Amino acid sequence: MRRVALLAALALVAGCGSSQAGSADVKKALEARLHGKSLSFEWVYCLRTTRSFEDHPIFRCNVNFGEPHIIRYCATLEVGELVTNHERPAMRCGRSA
Repeated sequence: MRRVALLAALALVAGCGSSQAGSADVKKALEARLHGKSLSFEWVYCLRTTRSFEDHPIFRCNVNFGEPHIIRYCATLEVGELVTNHERPAMRCGRSA
């Protein structure tokens, strides 16, 4: 049992060194864009989906603009730049993560 837990922990750590964007990177980029547009929001939550768009992982991000007014964004990072379904309507998150 201890060996299985150790192997699982090692697999998790190995995945952290990936060059692909993570949900924290996408969240940070989306928050920066929203702040740049002077939009007021309460929180942003991003979760990686099983989908990809032009070989980039897609993240489903929910943004709470208050009362609650939650808007879904499908997002990815292309060469470090945030791209969402608002610029690229062909990008789809799907119904589930």
